[in-house]
This record gives sequence, C-alpha cells and structure tokens, in this order.
Amino acid sequence: MNSEYNELYVWIWLPGATEPVVAGKLMAVGPTYVFNYGKSYLQRDNAIAIYDAELPLRQGQLPLLPGLFIPGCLRDAAPDAWGRRVILNKKFGSKAPGIDPATLNELSYFIESGSDRIGALDFQLSPTQYEPRYASGAHIEELIEATELVERGIPLTAELAQALQHGTSIGGARPKALIESDSKKFIAKFSTSTDIYSVVKVEYIAMRLAGLAGLDVAPVSLERASGKDVLLVERFDRKVTVNGWQRKSIVSALTLLSLDEMMARYASYEMLAELVRTKFRNAQKTLRELFSRIVFNILIGNTDDHARNHAAFWDGQMMTLTPAYDICPQGRHGQTATQAMLITGEDRSSRITTCKASAPQFLLSEDEAVDIIVRQIECIEQNWHIICDEASLSEVDRNVLWGNQILNPYVFEGLEKSHRAWPQMEEVCRRWVSGYD
Repeated sequence: MNSEYNELYVWIWLPGATEPVVAGKLMAVGPTYVFNYGKSYLQRDNAIAIYDAELPLRQGQLPLLPGLFIPGCLRDAAPDAWGRRVILNKKFGSKAPGIDPATLNELSYFIESGSDRIGALDFQLSPTQYEPRYASGAHIEELIEATELVERGIPLTAELAQALQHGTSIGGARPKALIESDSKKFIAKFSTSTDIYSVVKVEYIAMRLAGLAGLDVAPVSLERASGKDVLLVERFDRKVTVNGWQRKSIVSALTLLSLDEMMARYASYEMLAELVRTKFRNAQKTLRELFSRIVFNILIGNTDDHARNHAAFWDGQMMTLTPAYDICPQGRHGQTATQAMLITGEDRSSRITTCKASAPQFLLSEDEAVDIIVRQIECIEQNWHIICDEASLSEVDRNVLWGNQILNPYVFEGLEKSHRAWPQMEEVCRRWVSGYD
C-alpha cells in the first residue's frame, strides 16, 4: 500500500458560507483512519458536526463505528470506481489497468482527486492554507476524449489529466466529469464502449419519467458533443450567491445505516424508514417520497438502488432527503429481479406485491400505496413514447427496454390472486397480468 500520505486535514463549508474552514485531522492508524476535530473548530460558535452519529463535536480521537475502517461521512466524499481509475491512469500511465486500486491508500485518493467533490468537504495537506485542486475550463469534447482514453487504458496527456481530475471525486463507476455555468454546476455522464444500448439516453428518460410521476428528482438535460450523447445532471449540493458558491453537506444512506461497501448487502429500506422517522424533517412527506422511489425503481427496472444512491442533506441538526439521482434501468435477462436494498424484512424482490407489503413502514395505508403504484404505472405508459421521442431513442432500443427493463412482467407477479382486493388495480391487471380472468 502506498504510504505517501499518513495524515491530512478535513476542511468544511459551514451552512451559508462561501469559504471553507479547517475542521480537523484524518490520520492513518494501521489499516484504519481516525479523525479528531481541531481546537479552533470546536471553539467556533457556528461549528456543526460533520455528521453527529459518527463524528460528534468533542475533543480527542473519535472511535470508529463497529465494522468501519474510516468514518462513513468522510468516505462519502471520496472518489469511487471511475474517479480511482482516472487517478491511477494519471499516476501509473499505461500500467494503470494492471494496478490494484488498493495500491493507493484512502488518503492518497482524497488528495489526488478534485476539490469540487459532492457535499461540503474537501481535503488538504495544510491546516492553515486552503488550495483548491480545480481544472482549467475544459470543453466537453476534451472531457469525452479523456474518458475514452482512460477506458482504453491509454495514458492521458498532462492537459487532459488536469481536465478530467476535476471530476474524480464524484461517485459511481461510469465515466463522468464536472462542468459549470455562471449560475449552475452539472455532472456530465458519458457513454462507454461496452454499452449495448444508449444508457445515457435511457437514464435521461428514466429521470424525466420520474419527475412526471411526481418524484423529487435532479433536473437533467441531454446534449450532444463529438458525436456522442452526454447527460447533464444539475447538482443540488451547490448554490450560487453574489459572494460565491455555497456547499450543502450530504450524507449517503450507506453512512446513515452505519455500513460500508462490504456490508452494503444488509442495507434496508425498512431501517432507512426508521431513521427518517427520527432524524428527518417532514418525516411523513419524506416517507411517502421514499416509498414512491422504491415503486418507480421497480417499475422501470432500476435494480442499482444501492445505499450510496440515496442521500440526505445535513444541516447540523436534522436531515432532509436530497432529490433522486442515478435512476437508470439496468441490463436484464429473464424476469426475476431483486433490488439492491432489502425492502421489507429479508424480501428485496422487484415486485409490486413487495411494495404493498412494505407500505405500513412508510406510514401509508393500503389505498394510499396502491394509488401511488397505479399513478406511476399510468404515467409511464402515457409518457414513455413522448419522452423517448424527446430523447430521440431508437426504435430498436425502445423494443429492447419496453416489457423487459420497463414494466417487466415479473413486476406484476402475484397480482393474479390479489387484484380483487385492490379495486384500483383492476385495469392494470387487465393489461399486464397474464391469466387475468
């Protein structure tokens, strides 16, 4: 393991601030990383805990939660698979494809990644001087060229490496970069050479349908550059003011559930709903929104709803659910499917009947749950071709997706015996459930 960095300093943008302050030090201790707040930060009148369940405002080295090797609220700000590939390409060139990502320690990934990371944190080698790691304004065509080279394992030029570094701190496995205008910031997502259909267009369609279905989603737009489709997702963790950019603190659901990637399979919507009831503002509205997102993910075949793909704003006191993001139908063979997170008990099956069984934990009556389900199905059916036309999705891709990822028959399995108890489902059953009498 690379031991180039053994400690670094965590800087934070406090609520309403446009400049960061140093919050404390993160240190490597054997195979783990531990944090302690700085004395000057603890003395601030406006100091907030980075996340109080993990890093409460108190002196001394703060113990890790059981099973974690690094505080989850700090790991949330680290680069994921794509960002790490870019960093390895920059450091190892043509040898990068054969390099184990664990060659670099977590502190190295923090320092080698860009500063405009998700949330309100950044990482520096100095406790007194903040020096952001930003790229010069690169054109989107240059970013596309850079991502293609990384995919092919070809070393980047110094200029392209600098351009792409800006987005290395953004999570996820697919190629992406950061771009901005005078008043907005965006995550740009690119296609890959291994896509068997237009994943960029399909994510755009899913996000647009989610908004039409009443979900709170990040605004998206579809652009074209260098002959390729680019999805632009507006960032909701930034706010422009006359004095500069403010940053909003964000905590992933994985961190809220006190889990890391190795334990992600235990993540449960049921446990997340319990947290919403105690730590979130507008709990009842939030529970309805969360239930609606589960239903929509199942209906459009997004089985990649893992706990890093859910998050909450943190203001130092309470949580607020962020807009939905990363809603994209996943490749599918056959009918049976499961969601990445458990829905109720040990059941994660991608079916409407599973959603119905989970409704009480979201403080929804059966009628309320069925109404959400029916409205979403009708919205997808009514708007599918309209949004596909908007995205210029080919007829071939539409045929691949419809009835497979989108409204797969497995979604409706089990309704044959229960539709008479759900009057609102009568017409849905008539259209989708085989053997309906």
